[in-house]
Amino acid sequence: MCTAVSFLTDHHYFGRNLDLEFSYNETVTVTPRNYPFRFRRMGERPSHFAMIGMAYVAEGYPLYYDAVNEKGLGMAGLNFPGNAVYLPEAEGKDNVAPFEFIPWVLGQCATVAEAKALLDRINLAAINFSEQLPASPLHWIISDREECVVAEPMADGLRIYEDPVKVLTNNPPFDFHLLNLANYMGCTREEATDRFASELDLPLAAYSRGMGGMGIPGDLSSASRFVKAAFTRANSVCEKDACSSISQFFHILGSVAQQMGCCRVGHKFEYTIYSSCCDTDAGVYYYTTYENSQITGVDMRREDLDGDQLVSYPLVTGQKINMVN
Repeated sequence: MCTAVSFLTDHHYFGRNLDLEFSYNETVTVTPRNYPFRFRRMGERPSHFAMIGMAYVAEGYPLYYDAVNEKGLGMAGLNFPGNAVYLPEAEGKDNVAPFEFIPWVLGQCATVAEAKALLDRINLAAINFSEQLPASPLHWIISDREECVVAEPMADGLRIYEDPVKVLTNNPPFDFHLLNLANYMGCTREEATDRFASELDLPLAAYSRGMGGMGIPGDLSSASRFVKAAFTRANSVCEKDACSSISQFFHILGSVAQQMGCCRVGHKFEYTIYSSCCDTDAGVYYYTTYENSQITGVDMRREDLDGDQLVSYPLVTGQKINMVN
């Protein structure tokens, strides 16, 4: 499962945890403006906005998990099994395969407002990348520095939700997660006060700091991670410089990271394979991996963005420890 977050200081930061029990050997991949995207039903787009993100490159095609384009628009796909429905191709609609959705939107939209206009015409069609790589059941978060929306492919079509908390996890559908936040409206970052029963002749006193937030969940379910990430992000405080903001973003994701061994999936364990944070204003993609907590960065603007070839960087794995004596 996964958690995605949009966060604003002086710059806009967008990223996610990828939580799975296995890896596809994904890479940080830059798609320059003139890489020819060949869409299954929408023809070829020989030029488009450049983008950077995490992708599994299959047959020379970037299957993006999450990405940000050169205009500052970010998009991430998160697991949505049992709810995602991809429909038959529809006449008069833009029939886009799920694996094409991120490049289709990021290739031509600079803002969420432009993306929403595009989404009105999209039919996410039941088209697999290949027999070996069937369409994954996903929903998506799309964000710029001003606005954030969630797109969920359901049996009645593509549902679009405004996302005021700027967080997305997995099942159930997004409207449940927003309603579920009401269960935690009494939680606060402030010191706890005794409101249990004023008539009791037994004043209750806080025995620890942080008791105002008691009730915020800490398990690894998608509903709990949504609440924890929303609470952490909304109450997050940091300096507005890049280093402070990037560090704080990884701390937000760290509050809902999954440790190997805590969530069994068959004979394996789900864990946070990588965490990402893209400075959408600077075009720099930062990440950590489960094995390597040191932050690594890839700067999209140091590449030839007018080129026509993908540029991929394998993930830096293996813990990097800075010995000072």
